[in-house]
Amino acid sequence: MNKKIGLALGSGGARGLAHIGVLKFLEENNIKIDYIAGTSMGAIIGGLYASGLSANEIEKIALETDMLDIFKTLFDPSLKRGFMAGNKMTAFIQENLKVENFEDCKIPFSCIATDIKTGERVLLNKGNIAEAIRASSSLPLIFKPVEVDKSMLTDGGLSEPVPVKTVSDMGADIVIAVNLDTHTFEEEKKPGWYDIAYNSINIIRHHLALLACEKADITLNIDLGVKDYWYKFDDTDQKITVGKKSMEKEFKKLLQLLSN
Repeated sequence: MNKKIGLALGSGGARGLAHIGVLKFLEENNIKIDYIAGTSMGAIIGGLYASGLSANEIEKIALETDMLDIFKTLFDPSLKRGFMAGNKMTAFIQENLKVENFEDCKIPFSCIATDIKTGERVLLNKGNIAEAIRASSSLPLIFKPVEVDKSMLTDGGLSEPVPVKTVSDMGADIVIAVNLDTHTFEEEKKPGWYDIAYNSINIIRHHLALLACEKADITLNIDLGVKDYWYKFDDTDQKITVGKKSMEKEFKKLLQLLSN
């Protein structure tokens, strides 16, 4: 029996560019991906790949989009429930996808959002991909939630930061989890109120991500450093390299799992 490989691509803002490196390594070593699930930035990268783009094509988009371009792309002022309305983000994602709907994806794809009213995890795997990705990556207060029926959907990282369960439920025999919520703290620095607040949130995310990864066969705990904030998009090539090296370290284990 040929074992099916599933990728669970986690949330983490700009840190999620490391996902591209993971995909590049797998592609270069002729490893076929059978299922992809993504949360937040993992949904963006995973959705682009599942729609039919190659890892190199996604890398090209990332490298050619600088901070000013990102700001122009995403800046869509809103006065309700979020600083940005998110319409431009949806359009940007749609423009770069190879297909429009989940049902047409080259690789079966799902993404995760969170209902901000109930706190429930929401699985998105039908209909328009760009709108689903937009919901999955709607960071609270930054982006306005996506209203679907009676739900208000926001960032999936609040409920399933690394969608291991999701990709396993899709049918994956081997699950590779990419966790970007490795907690680091600058110990020499005397923390101020912002540092305490920021790190408190990161600690919660860190433990939630670890819990989500418990049932993964391979977990890439990618640590990009204490100062690598979610909005830091100015070292794309470095993040991609870290992701690639992280997958390379676990490649022997993957081959063993495939041969057993």
